[in-house]
Amino acid sequence: MSQLTVSWRDNILKIRGRRLPGGAVDLQYLEAYCRGGSTNRPWDQTVIGHATELLSAGADGSELKLRCTLADGVTVDHAITASADEIDFRLAVHNPTRAESQAQWAQPCVRVDRFTGSAAHHDRYAYIRKCFIFLDGRLTRLPTPQWATEALYTPGQVWGAPGVPRTDLNPRPLSPLAPSNGLIGCFSADERMILAMAWQPYQELFQGVVGCIHSDFRIGRLAAGKTKRIRGKIYLVENDATALLARYAKDFPEHHAASF
Repeated sequence: MSQLTVSWRDNILKIRGRRLPGGAVDLQYLEAYCRGGSTNRPWDQTVIGHATELLSAGADGSELKLRCTLADGVTVDHAITASADEIDFRLAVHNPTRAESQAQWAQPCVRVDRFTGSAAHHDRYAYIRKCFIFLDGRLTRLPTPQWATEALYTPGQVWGAPGVPRTDLNPRPLSPLAPSNGLIGCFSADERMILAMAWQPYQELFQGVVGCIHSDFRIGRLAAGKTKRIRGKIYLVENDATALLARYAKDFPEHHAASF
């Protein structure tokens, strides 16, 4: 694939590429920063307000730098770099205040309706059948077995990451299944390509409600004066799940050391 590019405006991060199915992939970046205790609480009581500003952008579209400022004073600096077949995210989360931040996790919302060819489909959830996670080491298309349907808000599906309290997740139906790893992705309309993403550390995998999928990253309550580093990837690769898994294992060795 030719070089991907990134741009950002009005909270939308746009990935473009000459051979990219659908022409572009949009992310609501970022959709929300969230408090813990979120699984059974109204969403407006979970979200921590924030504003994002563009600090710099490479003239060739290869890189961006953004800064989010949360209502509690925490800042999140984002270095985003595009290459031939991936987008790399490097985040520095800093709490300059004298109080612990309540921010536990955050949501980059990846819109995949155009990539999967379902943007104009009469069924707004047709894209789900193009999406996947890994169960028992195997790529498994959605909807998975034991699809949960009950929660504070429906529809959708959440898979909690290892070690994350099940009280701190998106208030959508929580799957009883444990994914084999932290990858979530989808196939292009013609099945020739895969879009997949992962973050370290991560909070949950989530099939959303606006033609989107999520790997939501974890912050954990940040003590006064402390800084945390977070990293993520969006892969836009040929349809070869074995090669994708090998690449993911190299990029996120912590996920393979975790107990799923």
